[in-house]
Amino acid sequence: MSGIFLVTASFLASAVEGVEALTIVLAAGITRGWKSALVGVGAALVVLAAVTAILGPALTLIPIDGLRLVVGGLLLVFGLQWLRKAILRASGYKSLHDEAAIYQRELADAEQGHRTVRAGLDWYAFTLSFKGALLEGLEVIFIVLTFGATAHQVGLAAVGAAAALILVTLAGVVLHRPLARVPENLLKFAVGLMLSSFGTFWAAEGAGVRWPNSDLDILGILAALIIVSVAYVAVLRHQRTSTELQQAA
Repeated sequence: MSGIFLVTASFLASAVEGVEALTIVLAAGITRGWKSALVGVGAALVVLAAVTAILGPALTLIPIDGLRLVVGGLLLVFGLQWLRKAILRASGYKSLHDEAAIYQRELADAEQGHRTVRAGLDWYAFTLSFKGALLEGLEVIFIVLTFGATAHQVGLAAVGAAAALILVTLAGVVLHRPLARVPENLLKFAVGLMLSSFGTFWAAEGAGVRWPNSDLDILGILAALIIVSVAYVAVLRHQRTSTELQQAA
């Protein structure tokens, strides 16, 4: 059961990060030239491969209970941040993530950026693509390595991430535009719930808690978080509506 959730969580989180990286690279490639943008992505992949080669073996040296406690705590903090933003978006207190609007802003910034050409590369496009791919890629690596190492299933986590990144890349190549129709706000809500569920499960396990139903208890944690999150959205929406009616009166 945990294997299914592991692949799903890795897939969804990587898809979100992939869509955001794709938006940046598309803006740089279309406005400044594909050669510089793709070289920037290639350079980022080299750095990410080096980070993976260093962090992967290092995680295996940490005692499993200590690893679960630390990684679980980090995932819980990380997941709750995603969940908090998702709840605020769903309740109307924070604007929805609009990939199309972000793409237009990235296009405008790329068009206005200073053009410096060295070694046949537009360094603005190179830097923009490099930073975008690197930052989003680091988040993917963090999720894959921590999930995989803690559950002793790095392969499954990597499969989920690879499937998501391949799908996003193929869609970007075929459509040649940002994936604005992807329900990214819903995906972020789901990822926040999953990261928080795994984080709670592993942090408690690392602290010595023995779950009565083993991995199946992740479902119980997930269900509880869904109920609490939906309740928060309902309360915040009611609060927001009441405030707006009072201001209009």
